[in-house]
Amino acid sequence: MAVPGALRRQPANRGLVSHCTHHHIVVFLLTFFSYSLLHASRKTFSNVKVSISSQWTPSPRNSTAPELQPCELWNSSHLFKNSEEATLFLGTLDTIFLFSYAVGLFVSGIVGDRLNLRWVLSFGMCSSALVVFSFGTLTEWLHFYNKWFYCCLWVVNGLLQSTGWPCVVAVMGNWFGKAGRGFVFGLWSACASVGNILGAFLASCVLKYGYEYAFLVTASVQFAGGVVVFFGLLTSPREVGLPELGADEDEASVEEDAHRPLMGSDDVDDDDQNYSIQATDNDNQPKAIGFFQACCLPGVVLYSLAYACLKLVNYSFFFWLPFYLSSNFGWKEAEADQLSIWYDVGGIIGGTIQGLISDVLQKRAPVLAVSLLFAVGSLFGYSRSPNSKPINAVIMAITGFFIGGPSNMISSAISADLGRQDLVKGSSEALATVTGIVDGTGSIGAAVGQYLVSLIQENLGWMWVFYFFILMTSSTVLFISPLIVREIRLLLHERHLRMLAE
Repeated sequence: MAVPGALRRQPANRGLVSHCTHHHIVVFLLTFFSYSLLHASRKTFSNVKVSISSQWTPSPRNSTAPELQPCELWNSSHLFKNSEEATLFLGTLDTIFLFSYAVGLFVSGIVGDRLNLRWVLSFGMCSSALVVFSFGTLTEWLHFYNKWFYCCLWVVNGLLQSTGWPCVVAVMGNWFGKAGRGFVFGLWSACASVGNILGAFLASCVLKYGYEYAFLVTASVQFAGGVVVFFGLLTSPREVGLPELGADEDEASVEEDAHRPLMGSDDVDDDDQNYSIQATDNDNQPKAIGFFQACCLPGVVLYSLAYACLKLVNYSFFFWLPFYLSSNFGWKEAEADQLSIWYDVGGIIGGTIQGLISDVLQKRAPVLAVSLLFAVGSLFGYSRSPNSKPINAVIMAITGFFIGGPSNMISSAISADLGRQDLVKGSSEALATVTGIVDGTGSIGAAVGQYLVSLIQENLGWMWVFYFFILMTSSTVLFISPLIVREIRLLLHERHLRMLAE
């Protein structure tokens, strides 16, 4: 009995290898490092929180010590009476950034589908670099300290940084098809973690000279990256005369299955057939779909809500991990920055391996569910980590594997799947819009979470913060449970049909 075409598993890397050119490699690297630089500048802020808090609060001194005059000069940087108030304001800045980032993502996705992705990405990188320089370096050099000014700059920074993710995911979706997408995007989505590592490394190297130099270095590198992107990034294969992927990809495979003989092979002609099909469609430019149309696509709302819970946890580690290590264990700030890298290492490995597994199964949701269940256990274990750097690093990496991995999958491979499904074939410019919806909803959850983390930590302690993380991780599984059930049923049904075929 012949196996239906839909059940014949194609090798995950077949289409990827056959169509890969040096243009694909350049696009992969440019989009990878452009978003890494955006994340590095965000990570710098979280890595220097202790130094900023010290600068914004008066230093403890002996009551008999003479008061320095004039008071306005010596106390101009003291925005808060104590470190607790400074910590709460730093959490507020995180919340402000993420709310503006979330709003910007919804807008940037729509703009990215209508304008040149290279222009939007380059503008966001260069402009954000200038804002980061003004926030951390220029204000310190000029000795200008103002809470409202910091808030306004961070709102603008969130809006500008939001141009990054929808654009890079859309460019990657234009160049890399469905074959091997889980593995390719799983490996590529390590860009955020690599950016975190890069930001932590740069900050720890120059922190001894002052936190303003950490902002200066990351802003300079990010601005240079934006210039490189403007002159070097190709947003679509059609810019160099290559056939586009996406809209005709699934149609070609269905037609191929319908006309292919049960025995024999015509693989040699596959590439020529795809090229001829695409050549006839190049004149028809795809039109972007509307925001509400994108929201109504199957799976978009469920994955968006799930990502809101998961990004809350992932970004809490991103923003607060160095501060937690320094305040809870009393480790030096530079040491805490370097140790926090292990969470990102776990996320890189987790995203790649879990993406590969999802390619083999051709299903995403069950892989996410298993990883997130293990994440609950790893969070409970990390909350009880002893005051030992090696043990803490190991448990931290395991936690990053089971939390960062699923987070990378939802924000990259799954977003690309949702934006390239059959319902948008006639209007295929949906990828940036869908990515903006998923990541924007996730950022709203993360924004609320950062403020809640600071409140819970201040009133109940760090242990209750981890209980909150466990609750949010469990909620992620709950939101995607309909998709998990559906995909497991499909897997069992396909297995049953293959057994009958044998």
